Amino acid sequence: MSHAIHPIDIILHKRDGLELTKAEIEHFVRTVVLHGEQKLAEAYGEEPARLHATDRITEAQIASFLMAVFQRGLSAHELAHLTKAMRFSGETFDAKPLKTFTVDKHSTGGVGDKSSLLIAPTIAAAGLEGSPSISVPMISGRSLGHTGGTLDKLETIPGFDTQLSMGRMLEVLRETHAAMVGQTPRLVPADRILYAMRDHTGTVESPYLITASIMSKKLAEDLNALVLDVKVGSGAFMPTYEASKHLAELMVSTGELAGTRTAALLTTMDEPLGRFSGNWVEVWECVDIMRGIRHLMSADLIELSNALSGYMLYFAGKTATPEAGAAMADEILQSGAAYKSWLQIVRAHKGDTSSFEDPNAFHLPTATRVLRASKAGYLAGMDCKEVGWAVQRLGAGRHKPGDPVSAHAGIESHVKLGTRVAAGDPIFTLFSEDEALLEQPYRMLEATVRIEDVAPVRQPLIREVITR
Repeated sequence: MSHAIHPIDIILHKRDGLELTKAEIEHFVRTVVLHGEQKLAEAYGEEPARLHATDRITEAQIASFLMAVFQRGLSAHELAHLTKAMRFSGETFDAKPLKTFTVDKHSTGGVGDKSSLLIAPTIAAAGLEGSPSISVPMISGRSLGHTGGTLDKLETIPGFDTQLSMGRMLEVLRETHAAMVGQTPRLVPADRILYAMRDHTGTVESPYLITASIMSKKLAEDLNALVLDVKVGSGAFMPTYEASKHLAELMVSTGELAGTRTAALLTTMDEPLGRFSGNWVEVWECVDIMRGIRHLMSADLIELSNALSGYMLYFAGKTATPEAGAAMADEILQSGAAYKSWLQIVRAHKGDTSSFEDPNAFHLPTATRVLRASKAGYLAGMDCKEVGWAVQRLGAGRHKPGDPVSAHAGIESHVKLGTRVAAGDPIFTLFSEDEALLEQPYRMLEATVRIEDVAPVRQPLIREVITR
């Protein structure tokens, strides 16, 4: 007869530094999901299911478990068990009917980081040509804190539907080799409950809980390979290079233990990536690149997208090295094949592609303001996180989940770090749909931009690559 597992015992074991068993972790995740289902039933005025005493958990106990993990951390096996239990806590995507190599990328979030919009059509174009066939089942998120969200960008395309069922996602992947969707309520429900709780318990920054959250959702896509873009620098979510590297190592280890080839690129986020930061303006920038219009300010975005695509193509067996994969990705971008693939993906999601004919004409902010250099010198630095908050406060982000976002709010960057500027040269142009929203973001940008007499030492875009 097996010994009954109680939530309080799990909390005490973790609090006291003991390693939790697979059974304890699976039981905890199951009780969290049952608790969520009960709360949902009550919210809809339904009779909640009657649970056995050992299947009941309180919000205080969930919070205690999260804090115990925050304080004690998790071993590699505990983390693998937690990620797997969360991954299979609801429905998962089954890619086997596609009979293709499935691969995706994930970014820990940055300012102006719209690389997914270039990577998905690039890999899809490669997957449509020759052997092996590749598919990108990309499940993305919304803006969070100072970072933008892929779904918010996609939804500025008229008609674009990000809320596909798993069945329709499979059809879109068969048609186009890439699907770009949001998390369904039934996909990894344990993460949705724990994520909301982490926000209220001071445990958001735990690298172990971040890893389980990210990797459970990505592995639920039934991936053969995953490439991670882990940001470092002033615009990164993690506070130090060491913390970002630790997170990258945890995610790579967790992916590999789950049987998914995983690599993480540590990439610099000390200034906005590319030319634009916002929602529609980021779509515009990517459409320009795919149509062969390469603005000088987009060079870093193209470099990063090609590097990430390069690892994806390498893992899929399209090239002998990641570097050859990056060269292949750039060729796909320049040839127009990625743009052709992009149009197919947008149409499959019921999006209207007519807005791409003249993306500038579709950009309709009602208020703009230009931040200019206060003196001559070099653009020496900025707090990129502060720039991200300025973009969000222009209307591009949300104060809380569910808030609407502005399609046309954002900023255009006119110079990169290390560039020599004259007094009065434009640094940023701010866009908003509300004149009243310009002042605070303008002051935030004005306060964070540093112009100095000596050029700064610039970090390479790709700092380090973590693999198994």
